[in-house]
Amino acid sequence: MYLQRKIDLLLQNWKEELDKKPLIVKGPRQVGKTESIRYFAEKNYENLVYINFVEEPKYKMITSDGYKAADIIKNISLLDPSKKFVEGRTLLFFDELQEYPEIATALKFFCLDGRYDVICSGSMLGINYRRIESNSVGYKVDYEMCSLDFEEFLWAKGYGQPVIDSMLQHMMDLRPFSEMELSVYQSLFLDYCILGGMPAVVREYILKGTFENSLMTQRQLLADYREDIRKYAQGIDQTRILNVFEHIPVQLAKDNKKFQISKVATGARFKDYRGCIEWLRDAGIIQICYCMHYPELPLKGNYNEEKYKLYFADTGLLVAMLDEEAQEDLRANKNLNVYKGALYENIVGEALKKSGYGLYYYKRENSTLEEDFFVRTAAELIPVEVKAQNGRSKSLRTLLQSDKYPDIQRGIKLTGGNIGMQDAIYTFPYFCSFLLKNYLSVR
Repeated sequence: MYLQRKIDLLLQNWKEELDKKPLIVKGPRQVGKTESIRYFAEKNYENLVYINFVEEPKYKMITSDGYKAADIIKNISLLDPSKKFVEGRTLLFFDELQEYPEIATALKFFCLDGRYDVICSGSMLGINYRRIESNSVGYKVDYEMCSLDFEEFLWAKGYGQPVIDSMLQHMMDLRPFSEMELSVYQSLFLDYCILGGMPAVVREYILKGTFENSLMTQRQLLADYREDIRKYAQGIDQTRILNVFEHIPVQLAKDNKKFQISKVATGARFKDYRGCIEWLRDAGIIQICYCMHYPELPLKGNYNEEKYKLYFADTGLLVAMLDEEAQEDLRANKNLNVYKGALYENIVGEALKKSGYGLYYYKRENSTLEEDFFVRTAAELIPVEVKAQNGRSKSLRTLLQSDKYPDIQRGIKLTGGNIGMQDAIYTFPYFCSFLLKNYLSVR
């Protein structure tokens, strides 16, 4: 069973370019990179030359005569004469780039050669471009792939574009969903929150129609991530990286969700863990949400790099790390209020990041004023509040009513309720999070 992905359209558009450049698809482990590229190749090419540097390390020798396309093709054919190269009808797919990043140096020469389409794919774990003699700047295109977002999950469940367009139109018109619509979408979203977007987990759920074995699959993914940290983290203390990784759920469960290095280990200091958090982010495992110095534009540069919250890039990984009692409550009762709203915050942060937003929050010192996220349009700064339960949104109202924050003219509140608007606060259900960027682009 193939799961439709957003990369499908990107790959199709890439193929149709007249002067296409080699493509590098990067992303965390097991988000479906290889599957999507192979599916695309089978539909669009007469020949696929597939090289996996993990499964067949002998192919690391193909650059022994240099990086020119003709030399590499000659050496591939020498190692395996069954691989056929038909000009204009062959895709050359280099997989597991992290095991042999030097191959990226050859992309410039394949681009200049132009006879074959080339895609590289690899986990962001361990990809070290300093090992590459030249990473073909200007001769390649990079794309970062994530696990399924809620829109892709809806596709997997059989919902087409008309349903998604209808959801967006409800937001545009500020028209509440019907009782049936709200019930169906909330149920789907709760399933997505519990499962996350890893293809292996989603596919098993779609095929079986239940959560059976989903936790086992999620925990195996976690084990694989821990093993990858031990394998690929170089030049940084692996134990410290793992300590940060293991403490994210614990610290998200607190009322003050700011990540504190001092709580990771006895005597731990920020300078001792410098680079560990960034390594996890660069590997695509976590997202960093930085605390802004002040709620005003611009966002970039307007934050404290030593004050942040940490979220998992896929909420399913967070779910898999919860204790047994929380697991039972979550799967049996669909209770996402466990961990004091941490799951809601994580899933919204994940949706914003997958939409292309950076993650920022604000907490005023010596005050209760705090806002979960901020996004921006060309001229506005828009606070986004995630409410585990419907409440008064005191901080959001303060930001809107005070003349100290001229960049803020409206706010968004995400809740378990329906669509509404009052006093420049636009309320949407959680399941609309993935549509916020589309909504703000036209409103």
